Amino acid sequence: MKSMDDSAVALLDVIRSLAFVGDLAMGQPTDHSPRAAWMAGQLAREAGADHATCTRATVVALLRWSGCTANAPEFAQLFGDDVSGRKALLAIQSPNSGFRSGTRNKGSAFLSLSRIHCEVSGDIAAQLGLDDETQFALHHLFESHDGTGAPDGLRGNQVPVAVYMASLAGDLEIFNRLYGVEQACRLIGERADVLYPRDLANVLLAHAQEWLSALDQDPTLSGPCSLDATLAGRTTSLEILAHVIDLKLPWMTGYSRDVAQLARRAARQLGLDEAGQKRVYRAALIHGMGRASVPNMVWDTPGRLAESAWERVRLVPYWTGRAARQIGSLAGEAEVASYAYERPDGSGYFREVKEVSIPFEARILAAAAALASLRAARPWREAYTEHAANDMLKAEAAAGRYDVEIVRALLDKPRSSGARLQAMPSTGLLTEREREVLRCISLGASNKQAAQKLSISPSTVRTHIESVFRKLECSTRAAATLKATQLGLL
Repeated sequence: MKSMDDSAVALLDVIRSLAFVGDLAMGQPTDHSPRAAWMAGQLAREAGADHATCTRATVVALLRWSGCTANAPEFAQLFGDDVSGRKALLAIQSPNSGFRSGTRNKGSAFLSLSRIHCEVSGDIAAQLGLDDETQFALHHLFESHDGTGAPDGLRGNQVPVAVYMASLAGDLEIFNRLYGVEQACRLIGERADVLYPRDLANVLLAHAQEWLSALDQDPTLSGPCSLDATLAGRTTSLEILAHVIDLKLPWMTGYSRDVAQLARRAARQLGLDEAGQKRVYRAALIHGMGRASVPNMVWDTPGRLAESAWERVRLVPYWTGRAARQIGSLAGEAEVASYAYERPDGSGYFREVKEVSIPFEARILAAAAALASLRAARPWREAYTEHAANDMLKAEAAAGRYDVEIVRALLDKPRSSGARLQAMPSTGLLTEREREVLRCISLGASNKQAAQKLSISPSTVRTHIESVFRKLECSTRAAATLKATQLGLL
């Protein structure tokens, strides 16, 4: 059984990791959110805010895109390429929000997408143990000063000032990178009194050049509003990050934790010490970080990928490895995770190295990820039976693509019959039928598809979903999936 501290990680490192994943999913450079967060903190200080508000503005800017994996399926339906679609929306030069402008002709898309994003972002903040004010701000990321925002149409002082500060800093960072500082300041001036208060925008504009120059000269992105001291000593569960990563693709619900449990069990069977087992477990939880950089339409493609799509997939472990530069205490695990798709015979990616160059812990992770994938359903195939999946993995090992000893350990039954790898569910919260319905919709099934699978009517499915939402205190499927997964209900 995993020890209680296997997934306990510095809170700031998980926040930075979520920012990294969010930037990938939004099609932004991986330093976008850290740069915006630094400027949001500077803006708060210059505007005369207290220390708590300064901290809150910085955290909100870092977590601003944390909910974007949750609405990736909906973005993919609207724009095809969810990553490029978001990137294009952020680049729109309009007096209004790029998201609102870009979805104006798509019915209520702005409201629907914003509701999913904001609800999940706020719930992530709650699971991280952040204060109520920060949770509220993240629940209202797309509100506007003039009251035309989402999800609740708040206006003026009803909107948390941290939301304005994060929005201003984010716009400056993006527009400066794309169009230069002069054009960036002009666009922000046009959005004043619409998206954010003019007086706050004026403070940003007065210091824009100074702060951008300071960022270019200070690669550590440190400053008076640094979170290092404020959040020192606080920890959170790494599973939260894993569940957010998996939200991007409904059919991968719970996948990262499944891989982590398999990998840790195999590591124990192979005689790794506690530190090694812990490293394998944590590396497995985060090995999908780079997945956010690839559009859902690529992941949902059955059969052989086009060469251009395959090149994007090959970079997934590269981006996971790059995350090590930003996430402090997880750097070692991120390095192990970046080898998750390498193969002993050199046929893997992205390095295409052979067995001697692949860390032993990474070879455990690779085999565990393959087994978990074979045992799970995909949009183009049903899950393989345990027997069939085991045989396929053994055949791959015999062909040199996995370590035979590791595969044998992975498929062996646990030595201790008392060990329980699955998280114990919160008993009594949901009925068995509600859990079955939630499981179906969490994997991407429509009400009709869930009804067919469970041999009940669509109206009964809808009734169960309403009950689940009420009990979990949420209003979207993505938020219900995130909460239920974290609670061990799925």
